[in-house]
Amino acid sequence: MRQYKFSASRYVMLLLISSLTFACKKEDSAVGFDNNSVNLVVADNFNLSAFNAALRVSNLDKELKTGKGPYTLLAPSDEAFANAGYTSVVEILAERASIISNIANYHLLDGKYELDKLPFLFNQELQTRKGKVYATHWVKGADTVLTLNGARILTQNLPASNGLVQVLDRVMTPYVHDKIVDAINADASISIFARAVKRTAVLSDKGNQGPYTVFAPINTAMAKLGFASVQEVDKAGLAELKQVVNYHIVRDRRFVYDYILSTGNTNLSKQTMLDGNSIQIRLIPNVNSPGSFMGIALRGLGNTSDVLLYKQDILTGEGVLHIVDQGLQITQ
Repeated sequence: MRQYKFSASRYVMLLLISSLTFACKKEDSAVGFDNNSVNLVVADNFNLSAFNAALRVSNLDKELKTGKGPYTLLAPSDEAFANAGYTSVVEILAERASIISNIANYHLLDGKYELDKLPFLFNQELQTRKGKVYATHWVKGADTVLTLNGARILTQNLPASNGLVQVLDRVMTPYVHDKIVDAINADASISIFARAVKRTAVLSDKGNQGPYTVFAPINTAMAKLGFASVQEVDKAGLAELKQVVNYHIVRDRRFVYDYILSTGNTNLSKQTMLDGNSIQIRLIPNVNSPGSFMGIALRGLGNTSDVLLYKQDILTGEGVLHIVDQGLQITQ
């Protein structure tokens, strides 16, 4: 009987020691767990669910969870993803993994970047995992504004144990073309202008070094300028054609939001084009948000109505392409 009691007591003691040991190990594991890494800061933000899904699809979440970094995540909001065509997490998961991986890597900087400490300059080059982005730090009225590739930073410097998170109002697209002329050639809606660019060789001229901003008219707009087909471009006088092309090119890298930031209280500014003539830039107010702007309208010296952007902020390695719905006219 005494032997039985001794064995039972020892058995209970062993169970107690075992449970305490397990509890200690569990506690040690909990102490070692980092619940504030950059990926978990994103995961905990209800407005970043789409980007969180993108990190998982690209497997970056694993690196960002365990890596020392530091990292800076440029996280588009859910609204930004919706505007880019991804209205739910399901659509992120249904997209090709390579596309989502490219997007996620383009929104990751190696290093800790407090962008509000950058100089007050336009389009300062930074290198992401998937290519260059351009950061602008500027003052507009009473506001200090930060943009990346023309996208506004909505929330700055969310702290994490291994870096920072910056929240953007737009999904940035990794650029495909190093040369801006290749981006022009790739869009069928501006094929007539592309032919004019090729024939004049303006963007191939070594004397005209970039970066460039090109306002490329769609084909119907080129027809109104007198070039209804590539054949008519080929027949045109070279001097006339070069004048048309040069009046649609700026020797600088300019996103739409750069114009919003650099235009004064009149909401009107001038932009000098490659030929030395200027166009007028007018800011378009956002009626749903007094004091803010939703875009720009252009007018050449000879335009009697606004020239509007059909597509905007197409980044290349050599500058920015905008596609416009009318041609810029020097004379009426």
